[in-house]
Amino acid sequence: MKTPSILVTGASGYVGGRVVPLLVEQGMAVRCLARTPAKLRAAPWADQVEIFQGSVDDDLSAAMAGIDAALYLVHAIGESDDWQAREVRQALNFAQAAKTAGVNRIVYLGGLGDGTEGLSDHLTSRQEVGRALASTGVDVVELRAGVIIGSGSASFEMLRYLVDTLPVMVTPKWVSTKCQPISIADAVSLVVAALTSEPAITGVLEVGGADVVSYAEMMAIYASCAGLKKRLLLPVPFLSPRLSSHWIGLVTPVPVPLAKELIQSLVNEVIVKNRSACSEFHVVPLTLRESIDRALRITEGDGAPTRFSDADLIHFRLNELDPAWAGGAVFSDRRERFSALSPTVIFSELSTIGGDRGWYSGQFLWAVRGLIDQLIGGPGLRRGRRAKLRVGDALDFWRIEKLESPTTLRLRAEMRLPGLAWLTWTITPTEEGSRIVQEAEFRPKGFLGRLYWYFVLPFHQFIFPGMLSRMLAAAEARS
Repeated sequence: MKTPSILVTGASGYVGGRVVPLLVEQGMAVRCLARTPAKLRAAPWADQVEIFQGSVDDDLSAAMAGIDAALYLVHAIGESDDWQAREVRQALNFAQAAKTAGVNRIVYLGGLGDGTEGLSDHLTSRQEVGRALASTGVDVVELRAGVIIGSGSASFEMLRYLVDTLPVMVTPKWVSTKCQPISIADAVSLVVAALTSEPAITGVLEVGGADVVSYAEMMAIYASCAGLKKRLLLPVPFLSPRLSSHWIGLVTPVPVPLAKELIQSLVNEVIVKNRSACSEFHVVPLTLRESIDRALRITEGDGAPTRFSDADLIHFRLNELDPAWAGGAVFSDRRERFSALSPTVIFSELSTIGGDRGWYSGQFLWAVRGLIDQLIGGPGLRRGRRAKLRVGDALDFWRIEKLESPTTLRLRAEMRLPGLAWLTWTITPTEEGSRIVQEAEFRPKGFLGRLYWYFVLPFHQFIFPGMLSRMLAAAEARS
């Protein structure tokens, strides 16, 4: 029996990057169409798929050759003044190529919304793309979804940043609009089932999670899941999507042009009218609370496999988003030095840090911080350290998260903090000796977390430069 061949567009994007590994696990032969193949070659599944360079604007006959089913996850949102017309042209080109090549099925993840209600430009274009894909006679499964909740998704990160950062929010009227958010896990499961189910279940299928909520209710549920105090929302009638998008662009990592399109879509009620899709594909959707809890667990473990900024859209090329932000703000203090010593010698000295040896610089400040931590119920500095470091061991009020001699030592803070913190040293060899980077990272939790970072920032100037310099000086003396 022939292994089904599936062409995936948007494999470097948020949804596509999660669909591909599941298809590979199911034994499918996967071909990924990518404008920039280099973006896919770092993926853990890259050597298990065929990567084909190309664009949905191009001649797709070679990309479609031998393909049984195709997944369409392409967006041109904001790419140009005529981006909506361009999305339709691309979809028509794709559909025509699929028909010519004898492709049996196209699966497309579109957007919910009743077309009689005056949809936003974004949702209107999503539905026009679905009609364009179905116009050539190839069987099309159009899954229409609303807000997608998952670590790294634009909707989740926008929600996360707003609720984490602002205990009081002046909000526009759209926070009362009803929607039916769906977990990224459920969305991916539905896409994979739509691609692989036999016989094919075609047509427009509405998909959503277990709960229908307003955006204000989503904020309240997120705050509860994240252990934050209840947020105070003050709705006002004069906050337009344009004004809201500028505020979101300031507070969150979602760029203003994309925020504007997303917010305009939030004005429309997006609720599943026909719930048959999940039962047809044997998917039991998660509740919103379960979806948020799952997203938070993955985020806090720094394990988001894809992020909305992975998509090759103009918004991200212009804004140069740092992927380290995903799942929350990341503040850092980064220091770099060069030394004539070898990485082995430097790492040997670094491995003596903590315990009775101390932290090289600002010993009094470290002691005060340890005492404060003890007073508020944290471990303080009293745990000390083992003679020989091991991954998972306690090191004063840190825990060793990564230990790779002679290149990396990464510590995760276990002190009481309004957020998550790490301290990392990375050593790389150079022609003259070694380059060492010391970086303190902090992911704040809520508004208090941000206040904490700015409060301790002046103390960093007393501690971190001297820590690195004195550690290298001790290594030189030891050598």
